[in-house]
Amino acid sequence: MSDLLIDIDGPIATLTLNRPDRRNAMNDAQIARLAAFFDAPPEGVRVAILTGAGDHFCAGLDLAEQVDRATDAAMAHSRMWHAKLDRVQFGGLPVVAAMRGAVIGGGLEVASACHVRIAAPDVIFQLPEGKRGFFVGGGATVRVGRIIGPDRLTEMMLTGRSYSGTEGAALGLAHYVTDDPMARALELAGQIATNARLSNYFAIQGVARINAMAPEEGFFTEALCTALAQTSPDAEEGFRAFLEKRAPNFQ
Repeated sequence: MSDLLIDIDGPIATLTLNRPDRRNAMNDAQIARLAAFFDAPPEGVRVAILTGAGDHFCAGLDLAEQVDRATDAAMAHSRMWHAKLDRVQFGGLPVVAAMRGAVIGGGLEVASACHVRIAAPDVIFQLPEGKRGFFVGGGATVRVGRIIGPDRLTEMMLTGRSYSGTEGAALGLAHYVTDDPMARALELAGQIATNARLSNYFAIQGVARINAMAPEEGFFTEALCTALAQTSPDAEEGFRAFLEKRAPNFQ
């Protein structure tokens, strides 16, 4: 059975990390398959939901499958994870994470590459690498650091502190907390799928990059995005729909 299940229902693709016996800990082949989906999503898919089989989202990198690496190979392995998770964040599809149980180490790095994060109350957010003599390598210093700030991230890494779903939501690690994260994910994905494609694309591609720019460069890039979006056919349809008091029908 595949370690990444893909189910397509109209404009929504549900991707399920399928290694429940390992708490969905990920290996290199699995992260490659995940990235490959975003490199070439099926025609008609407009939103992806990422979740985990069983009781957990993802317990991080599967340490049982790791091998001894020289320093340069270890760096290349980290950079590979960076590249694969870039495909999740910047592949062009909005990604909604529906999370239960462990969202630990690399699992939190995967979640932080998603655009909307929904947690059950039982979620455990944690970066325990320091307790094992490691350092995060899948992008936590950048993605998680931007969400909760470098000071709190440093404390989290030094102490191995864990946060529940509700505590994580207060920090921004989750946007929603609910007893049924999958139901909420399907609801939100359905809403997102009705947005104009270009509006979604600029939200994904623009916001994170603009916030990494100096203000003047960010303002200029925002102006480019708004000019392209507001002169598109979908913007014309949105304006007509507003005047006609109906829901827009974006292509």
